[in-house]
Amino acid sequence: MHDWLFQPVQLGAIMAPNRILMAPLTRGRADLAAVPTEIMQSYYRQRAGAGLIICEATGISAEGSGWPSAPGIWTDAQVEGWKPVTEAVKKAGGRIIMQLWHMGRIVHSDFLGGEPPVSASATRAPGHAHTPEGRKDHVIARPLRLDEMPRLVDDYGHAAENAKRAGFDGVQLHGANGYLIDQFLRNSSNLRDDDYGGSPANRVRLMREVMERLIAVWGAERVSIRLSPNGESQGVDDSDPASLFAEAARVLEALKVSFVELRQPGPEGTFGATTVPPQDGLIRQHYTGPIVLNSDYTPEGAAADVASGRADAISFGRPYISNPDLVERIRVNAHLAPNVGVPQTWYFPGEAGYIDYPTLAEETAGTSA
Repeated sequence: MHDWLFQPVQLGAIMAPNRILMAPLTRGRADLAAVPTEIMQSYYRQRAGAGLIICEATGISAEGSGWPSAPGIWTDAQVEGWKPVTEAVKKAGGRIIMQLWHMGRIVHSDFLGGEPPVSASATRAPGHAHTPEGRKDHVIARPLRLDEMPRLVDDYGHAAENAKRAGFDGVQLHGANGYLIDQFLRNSSNLRDDDYGGSPANRVRLMREVMERLIAVWGAERVSIRLSPNGESQGVDDSDPASLFAEAARVLEALKVSFVELRQPGPEGTFGATTVPPQDGLIRQHYTGPIVLNSDYTPEGAAADVASGRADAISFGRPYISNPDLVERIRVNAHLAPNVGVPQTWYFPGEAGYIDYPTLAEETAGTSA
């Protein structure tokens, strides 16, 4: 049954040797200037057996970054910090693309010198923000002005150029999980009445403009996007997701992007359980390129969805935390190691729970990574 996961798949210009992709995972191991650290080289190299690594969400600008010790890609120092990471992956035979991230209203004002975060509209995210001083209530965002939109698109373009300098194989736009692009897409957070609000075509406008800029830098065959069309995510939702995401899919089809990754949360999903039927069938009606499904998959479920044609590949998140050799474990039908010391070790600095999980071979030999 698992054999379906070990067929190669063409994702735009990238030939993935298997269909077990590594999903983006925020781990908080960069330094305080958002520069990748040395242990990140080991972390990604250990997981180079993935058909494709989609690296952790990476801030495109200081304005869009609001997670302690998450990496960035807007400074020269950050570019230089990423270079040995991509080199390590490629020397190990892997492929890696960068996920470009603007958190929008999820950024706390503590990261912005006390200024409010930006979003589609003056809304506040529910719950708490993670700050260097601990959890704090989110603050009300400032709506982006029309005259700021070209600058925002330029920020994405600059980040895409830096990702190329850093040695990545492509980029993915983070358009999911209630972050900035998602805040523009869905009408619970987009209350605008200008060219970027109202109709689905208008709410998709920013996504389209950013994707066009990324394509201008990389070519469509090396640009992808992640969407989360299945219900509420960090307070972001839509009253008519079918109309919205059909429009988004039509835009992505016209742009000929390399693949679309869709978050399909289960009942215990990180960003909340879905209350909306899966939308991948809707996306398939309007987008003919590869579709990658993500979230809460078992190897058996992944193989079944690839075998049926529902997905072209599956991106695994949490299983990759504790199974650096996930591909090999699935290949030989071995047990998957559980995450130990979670959720603290997901995000805390240091090697513990990051690069000290053994491979199956090391586990069998009684050694550690």
